[in-house]
Amino acid sequence: MKITIIGAGPGGYVAAIRAAQLGAEVAVIEESEVGGTCLNWGCIPTKTLIASAEVLHKARNAGDFGLELEGTVSPNIVKIMERKKKVVDVQIKGIRGLFKSWGVRLIEGRGVIESPKKIKITLKDGNVQNIDTDKIIIATGSRPAQIPVFPFDGTRILSSDHAINLNTIPKSLVIVGAGVIGCEFAFIYKEFGSEITMVEMMPRAVSTEDAEISDILERELKKKKIKLLTNTSVQKVDVKEEGVSVVLSDGKTLEAEKVLVSIGRAVNSKNLGLEEVGVQMGKRGEIPVNDKMETNIEGIYAIGDVVGGIMLAHLASKQGLIAAENATGGNAVIKYDVVPAAIFTSPEIASVGLREHQAKEKGLAYKVGRFQFRSLGKAHAMGEISGLFKIISEEGTDKILGAHIIGPHASDLIHELALAMEGGLTVHDIAHTIHAHPTLAEGVMETAEDVHGMAVHCPKK
Repeated sequence: MKITIIGAGPGGYVAAIRAAQLGAEVAVIEESEVGGTCLNWGCIPTKTLIASAEVLHKARNAGDFGLELEGTVSPNIVKIMERKKKVVDVQIKGIRGLFKSWGVRLIEGRGVIESPKKIKITLKDGNVQNIDTDKIIIATGSRPAQIPVFPFDGTRILSSDHAINLNTIPKSLVIVGAGVIGCEFAFIYKEFGSEITMVEMMPRAVSTEDAEISDILERELKKKKIKLLTNTSVQKVDVKEEGVSVVLSDGKTLEAEKVLVSIGRAVNSKNLGLEEVGVQMGKRGEIPVNDKMETNIEGIYAIGDVVGGIMLAHLASKQGLIAAENATGGNAVIKYDVVPAAIFTSPEIASVGLREHQAKEKGLAYKVGRFQFRSLGKAHAMGEISGLFKIISEEGTDKILGAHIIGPHASDLIHELALAMEGGLTVHDIAHTIHAHPTLAEGVMETAEDVHGMAVHCPKK
């Protein structure tokens, strides 16, 4: 069985390794670098910058912990970017090593599907190679959406790809979009010293999250003196010699050194030969698939951002596992009801399942448990007391419908709740599981207890 995968991002490379583990002869075609957007321009680079910002913040506040530091602590953006590159390079080397270990053939070039059994590859040196295959998995990912009013130039008008490679810290930065990407960069560059103004056309920041979580994040933005303009859109951006002028929908104009545009991504489905072989595509170029990750053409699968929907690296990896299993003769299906997500702001945000407004829209009878981070001894010891745990459960069954956390290590804490939901556990099961003290995870237990008004460290309501 020969399986060829186009794209070596978090969906493609995982699919390749799993297919090889299942006995297939695997080839991966990648025109850029293994790891895709996640490793090269997204998840890993931004989290590396966030790590530098967090260390900087702790150093600046060392006095709160009884520590005395001599001299001024300041960011060196060149060294920060050098460290980021080292982290990325190590991960790239790791993926290439895994390919070698499992006998996965990496072909560096651009692939075009000529039939469900044949792919033409234009190699990096310009030569053309044709390969035969039994199955194809499309994993070409996405890119920052190019919007005419914001023509990226990499100097004044930036995409997220540009923002992870700056060699100077902007004195001022307007961020268009207060979603996941925009908010993460706002906290990064504010800590580095930029004056930040965010412009969001929706009524609140991270509008896809639970409303209470958005409220707390907006409070933290205000604490850090990050300006947030909601219910506002950008009409025009004028590039000047010394910066940019950003014209808003209310007629006001913002002046800044640079503008970062973070309002969406476009799927990479063009010039793959999809139309020629009859693969159906949606209005935005997304590739519809069934729950086995199959397209409408037998033997051709698609995974990750290119299928549209939720664009998360770990979801792409799961889809890759499903596609690989099915391409090698399996019968796996994917479920989307338990997909945890994390936003690496300060504090972090994490969620799984339904938001409260979604539970209302569905007409569900539900209960809500809440618990403040400031009620945890461990949070006080860490000096990080801002935040909230929230669990939404179905009334009567005690089934967990959704969970939301904003606070330190939220991205780690959410997985206890995701596992509980996947395993069909109830709020009662979590509440009666002994949690170690002092830990942040105690907050999960207390939140579960609060669903029924029994949290020990909550005041009487």
